[in-house]
Amino acid sequence: MTRPSTPLLDTIREPADLRRLPEDQLPQLAAELREEMIDAVSVTGGHLGAGLGVVELTVALHHVFDTPNDRLIWDVGHQCYPHKILTGRRERIRTLRQGGGLSGFTNRAESAYDPFGAGHSSTSISAGLGMAVARDLAGTQRNVVCVIGDGAMSAGMAYEAMNNAGAMDSRLIVILNDNDMSIAPPVGAMSAYLARLISGPTYRTLRESAKQLTRALPRFLGKKAAQAEEFARGFWTGGTLFEELGFYYVGPIDGHNLDHLLPVLRNVRDAPTGPVLVHVVTQKGKGYPPAEASADKYHGVQRFDVATGTQKKAASNAPSYTSVFAESLIDEARRDERIVAINAAMPAGTGLDLFGQVFPARTFDVGIAEQHAVTFAAGLATEGFKPFCAIYSTFLQRAYDQIVHDVAIQRLPVRFAIDRAGLVGADGATHVGAFDVPMLATLPGMVVMAAADEAELVHMVATAAAYDEGPIAFRYPRGEGVGVERPEHGVPLEIGRGRIVREGSKIALLSLGTRLAPCLVAAEQLAGFGLSTTVADARFAKPIDRDLVLRLAREHEVLVVVEEGAVGGFGSHVLTLLAEAGALDRGLKVRALALPDRFIEQDAPSAQLSEAGLDVEGIVRGVFGALGREEDAALALRRG
Repeated sequence: MTRPSTPLLDTIREPADLRRLPEDQLPQLAAELREEMIDAVSVTGGHLGAGLGVVELTVALHHVFDTPNDRLIWDVGHQCYPHKILTGRRERIRTLRQGGGLSGFTNRAESAYDPFGAGHSSTSISAGLGMAVARDLAGTQRNVVCVIGDGAMSAGMAYEAMNNAGAMDSRLIVILNDNDMSIAPPVGAMSAYLARLISGPTYRTLRESAKQLTRALPRFLGKKAAQAEEFARGFWTGGTLFEELGFYYVGPIDGHNLDHLLPVLRNVRDAPTGPVLVHVVTQKGKGYPPAEASADKYHGVQRFDVATGTQKKAASNAPSYTSVFAESLIDEARRDERIVAINAAMPAGTGLDLFGQVFPARTFDVGIAEQHAVTFAAGLATEGFKPFCAIYSTFLQRAYDQIVHDVAIQRLPVRFAIDRAGLVGADGATHVGAFDVPMLATLPGMVVMAAADEAELVHMVATAAAYDEGPIAFRYPRGEGVGVERPEHGVPLEIGRGRIVREGSKIALLSLGTRLAPCLVAAEQLAGFGLSTTVADARFAKPIDRDLVLRLAREHEVLVVVEEGAVGGFGSHVLTLLAEAGALDRGLKVRALALPDRFIEQDAPSAQLSEAGLDVEGIVRGVFGALGREEDAALALRRG
């Protein structure tokens, strides 16, 4: 494949090179940067639309600010690919989201130009304020710039940070990248002129003089004068909300017009003090017609053909777990009008866009606000509705206090559908769903299930719909199922009961979730060494199936627990039960296989599972290790 011609971009090794370019060459640099990004993501897949929307903004920021001495913080990091190309990582950009390659998000360990790592949204202003205060305390000189999207602004944390920043005198620059909500669209040359005017030193000096004057006036006159100034500026430019939070608002300006961006950024760079918010309006997918036409579809993409935009997704005969959940919930909702569905700015990712097409009045997207989503669901539950709160495992972490305080303590029947549980491949450590079982299974009265396959997920949706005694959660992974036949309708499971899938006599493999399939393959390999192996599907991490666990412990020499979650999860509960029952005193050999006690970076899912020791080889190795027969493990793996 022929790469795009990028003669100007080829001269940029770091932002200092960019700052030496004359302004009239920056539009060409932006065009070449956009072509390079499109070509790179076509090879690796990744987040395309957001990055394309901030190409000119990225060029302008690195041209105006002295990075990395000036701190540039990208919220979430979906839009950071152009930034990576300009900051010494262009040669590795086609390793993006690959094993041993560049992270798909900003990463402190990767570059000095990434002062803060971000895989979850709405953290930039808090982090930036911390850096600004640290600068002031240390007596150093640098700018701190936070770039946050309008979607991330829907999270309460962003407003908490702005409220704190507005009450302080630390100089902080926040760029609001408005690419979806269109809070206030730019109105051409007049908008750009007003933004330059109010961000410039003349207006700021006059405004400060007016403030001094109003302080000298009688209180009632001074207050009215201040209100008049704020109203006049808000009338022409918008931004009254941000002014009320204590920020000096500038904008809106066209985020794709460098003639508009550069003078405004210079003005706010040179502003003497206080927090400033610059409202920049951009277009997701800018400059690439397929992405412009379908920005949401091109938010995250597989590898694709640049000429046509066609994504090269591998064919699969099995449905995705996400679609199985959505279809099962639709089926349950057709028979129970009390079922409602909630997501936090991820309707397509959670499958609730499908539910919303059938039941629009019973579907709620609350924005990037997981805390609110959980307590909102709790409120619905108090009135007899059956809320299904569908949130990725990694994002559910953000609402743990609400799960504990607003749901569990009150024993409210909120149903948590936990998507992307376990390893997630290219999205890496920030998105691994490792901690949901340890978080939830410690809570009194919480029921926690994990689906071994698509059919089990259908039954678990039905179980959650039928369960009214308190909160209940079920987890399932990213990607396609294993291809088992699904029932027409789900049948509620008996709470706290697992199942035996394969009977044996010497080794017991107890799986929670989708590690069941490799456990069955491992059992076949072990049988070749004369190790008769039972395989059980726990189904429930809580309440634990005491009878099943104790039977496995009583009837087998070795018990290996397998789960795709963090240490401290299901395996720990099993070990506690065995210790309390005295099973460990009878010579039972036990191993608990879980994710290692470290963060696993991006790679192919199969490579991640191998690294974690949760594939077939890892399970076989765990059994032979428990028996003290490591040499047989190597032989078994060669045969397998």
